[in-house]
Amino acid sequence: MTNVKTASAGGRYTGPAIALHWLIAVLIIGGFWLGWVMTDIPGLTPTKLRYFAWHKWIGVTVFALAWLRVIWRLTHPAPPLPAGMPALQRLVSNAVHLLLYVLMIVIPASGYLYSAAAGIQVVYLGILPLPTLIEPDQQLKVIFRLTHIWLNYALLGLFVLHLLGVVKHTLIDRDGLLARMIPFLKS
Repeated sequence: MTNVKTASAGGRYTGPAIALHWLIAVLIIGGFWLGWVMTDIPGLTPTKLRYFAWHKWIGVTVFALAWLRVIWRLTHPAPPLPAGMPALQRLVSNAVHLLLYVLMIVIPASGYLYSAAAGIQVVYLGILPLPTLIEPDQQLKVIFRLTHIWLNYALLGLFVLHLLGVVKHTLIDRDGLLARMIPFLKS
């Protein structure tokens, strides 16, 4: 008997898992791009301030969706990896995915703490003020800023590893692994 919670037909991820994967991926790419662009704008221009707001809104959204994704994943396990996949590749795949989940939560949290330490309240979508968990603190501001930056570079590195894995499985192994996460592909 097939476990319906494991995946939809054909060893695919469930629809909500696929939707969350792609929505979070697009938001992270957009947030990373905004972060890159906004930090290169000199001074405090209206455009820079708008980009900072959008960047924070994306971060809060990713944080919330990542928790939803973790809960979904815990209750709906991923489809099994191909039977012939070497143990080292399985280990790397599992480690990369685990670290991606951790970073999807820790990076927005570090950005939030950076804002709080800088004395800037995060107001989600310009409507909902988020609670301030820490008081302004210049030393913590520096620590959380650097943490936020370096965690984003770690995320970029893991993203590249993830993409290289996709390319390998698609072009070299041809094992249909990509079809598990893209709704219109057949494995």
